[in-house]
Amino acid sequence: MKSLFDPTVGLMSKVLDMQLERQNVVSSNLANIKTPGYKARKLMFEDELQVALGLDAKGKVTRTDQKHIPSVFAPETFGAEWEKAFKPRIIHGEDRVDLDKEMAVMAKTNLHYTALATVIRSKFEGLKQIIVEGQK
Repeated sequence: MKSLFDPTVGLMSKVLDMQLERQNVVSSNLANIKTPGYKARKLMFEDELQVALGLDAKGKVTRTDQKHIPSVFAPETFGAEWEKAFKPRIIHGEDRVDLDKEMAVMAKTNLHYTALATVIRSKFEGLKQIIVEGQK
């Protein structure tokens, strides 16, 4: 059965969820800024998203053979990755939560979230317009 919604709506919804989760991680980092020994956590999903979409760094579809059909993306197949790299060395000031970096990440994530929400809203407004026009 065909869906009423554009397939990209599911993808955008998943990315919005990941952006929200990143904001929660940054908030957690900021809440623990004075906690001794606490190391900032990061949530990265952009690389996994590129792999799931079958895109290379230049945004072109990557295929091993010209006869191959590009894979279909399923938003449920990718997720975020926590930075789990163990850093045994401790350098004073480097391993602590950096307020400026965390605020920059928060601002950037907020901009991405807002832009994506605007795109989704315009898709739904277009759908609403089609429904209104169909009723005439």
